[in-house]
Amino acid sequence: MATLQLENLIKMYGSTRVVHGINLEIEDKEFVVFVGPSGCGKSTTLRMVAGLEHISGGRIRIDDKVVNRVAPGRRDIAMVFQNYALYPHMSVGENLAFCLQQRGTPKGEVSEKVSQAAETLRITNLLDRRPSQLSGGQRQRVAMGRAIVREPKVFLFDEPLSNLDAKLRVQMRSEIKRLQRILPTTTVYVTHDQTEAMTMADRVVVMNGGHIEQVGRPLDLYERPQTTFVAGFIGSPPMNLLPGRLSGSGDRVGIELETGQTLPLSGAVKAGLAAAPTAEVVLGIRPEAISLSPNGDHSVPLSVVLDEVEPLGIETLAYGSLGETLLCARLGADQFPASGSEATLHLDMNRAMLFDAKSTRALG
Repeated sequence: MATLQLENLIKMYGSTRVVHGINLEIEDKEFVVFVGPSGCGKSTTLRMVAGLEHISGGRIRIDDKVVNRVAPGRRDIAMVFQNYALYPHMSVGENLAFCLQQRGTPKGEVSEKVSQAAETLRITNLLDRRPSQLSGGQRQRVAMGRAIVREPKVFLFDEPLSNLDAKLRVQMRSEIKRLQRILPTTTVYVTHDQTEAMTMADRVVVMNGGHIEQVGRPLDLYERPQTTFVAGFIGSPPMNLLPGRLSGSGDRVGIELETGQTLPLSGAVKAGLAAAPTAEVVLGIRPEAISLSPNGDHSVPLSVVLDEVEPLGIETLAYGSLGETLLCARLGADQFPASGSEATLHLDMNRAMLFDAKSTRALG
């Protein structure tokens, strides 16, 4: 298999820079997911790795070999697209065999590899059908099978599930992870869906505006975001981000919110204050750290008018406004406060984080 290295990777369109000097090392057999909003540069980065986009600066190495000037067909990679890119006039079996036949692979070997890929993907019964006779999930399996038969060094996935409905996306996420266990290959996967990133990746690369915001294991990004962007992007619902100012000193230091309410900070949060360049900060707290009743020694009450309450069966989401800021609490399934009512929510300040308001970076 292969390692993949991106060294100060840059992409320009005319005078506009859309990818800003990305540096990343991907280990052999690692499953790395690039995630971020539309236009953040993740698909452009993937297409540069594939050789489908010209590299404006920096280097790409596959197994320590610089491939900047290597043609896409010679990079020993396979790419799966969101629109499947199947040949409509060919059967499933012919689609799977096509790239091997173009390479001059012996007929017996082609048949064997097609049969193995079809069995692995559970599409043996579809080999004689045309793409037009398949469902979206079946077409995506065929697209993956066409990549598998090539036995590439690196798999590239460009938002492969975005055209599927919600139920099929869940099924295909499991299918792709199952394939990663059966056929451990270095894999780079691009998506705008943070749920896909959290459930599938060994490591997640969060991109924003052509930059890498943070790289880490999914739970590390969730529990220890390094910027307010990552905090507000990872998680569903995302972390609450409450702007305010530091007030008080010593053991009585707290954060004064826009509404004038002051929340005392716990010892764990205070540890980061030495790095605070100004008094302007942002308090970050996950919805599950907010409840209707006190939830520990560091629980702090906060009065909120609930704008909306969403019972979801397994849980209830309650939303309230703090000035211009929306606050979300994840409550128990049996808790149904009335919309429009005033509620006292309890924040577990031991699970809160502080960010510098100007740099947006985490403190401590």
